[in-house]
Amino acid sequence: MAVKSVGTYAFAPKDSVDKFPAPLLYIGWEDHMMLCAPFCAPFPPVMKFGDLVKGALPGFYGAHPEFARIDWDKVEWFRSGQPWKPDMDKSLADNGLEHKSVIRFRTPGLTGLSGSAH
Repeated sequence: MAVKSVGTYAFAPKDSVDKFPAPLLYIGWEDHMMLCAPFCAPFPPVMKFGDLVKGALPGFYGAHPEFARIDWDKVEWFRSGQPWKPDMDKSLADNGLEHKSVIRFRTPGLTGLSGSAH
C-alpha cells in the first residue's frame, strides 16, 4: 500500500529518552502466543545483560508453563530482527542496546503451549 506524506515531521517526539527513568527496552519471546507482544520497560544502561535475563525475564514470562524449561545456553537472540549474540557479563549499553531497542529470543524445542506456534 502506498503512503502519501503530508509534510515533514516537525515536532519533538513525546517518547524521547529524557521522559523516562531509564531507556526503554522492548523484549519479546518468539513463538509464544500466550504473550504475543513484546514487553516494554525502562532499564538502566549499566545493568548487565545477564541480570536482565535472570532478574527481569522471570517477572515478565515466568507465569508461562514453558519458561522454567528454557535452556539459556541454547537461546537464539535477535536485535532489531537480526541474529545477535549478547554478552551476559556486559552492560546493556555495551551490548549496543539503547532507548527503544527491540530484542527477541527464540527457545529451540519450546514453541508455545503444546507446540501451538507450529
